Amino acid sequence: QVQLRESGGGLVQAGGSLRLSCAVSGRTTSNHAMAWFRQAPDNERKFVAGIRWSEGQTYYADSVRGRFTVSRESANDTFYLQMNSLKPEDAAVYYCAACPRGIISNSFCDTWGQGTRVTVSS
Repeated sequence: QVQLRESGGGLVQAGGSLRLSCAVSGRTTSNHAMAWFRQAPDNERKFVAGIRWSEGQTYYADSVRGRFTVSRESANDTFYLQMNSLKPEDAAVYYCAACPRGIISNSFCDTWGQGTRVTVSS
């Protein structure tokens, strides 16, 4: 069973940057993808970015492409979300997720981090 532990988040001004981290422990397979989702108040949890754990292929929501970068560091089993040029609409609780079949969606990701809040002031 995979466990995830998030860190990062906080308050930043619009245009600023933050980096989120998610430490992965437990057994992963070559099929795993890891992902970031976010949930704003009164909204459903939405996909932000993902990375295939073995190959490193990355995926992004249109709303963040070009501003956010997902990456992984195999040496310490951690993946990251670097968020640049933050906008007020990026404010949300961010969750990291493990998706054992490589399908990145709310339904197919079965392990979730505890969530970390990102606040962007205008």
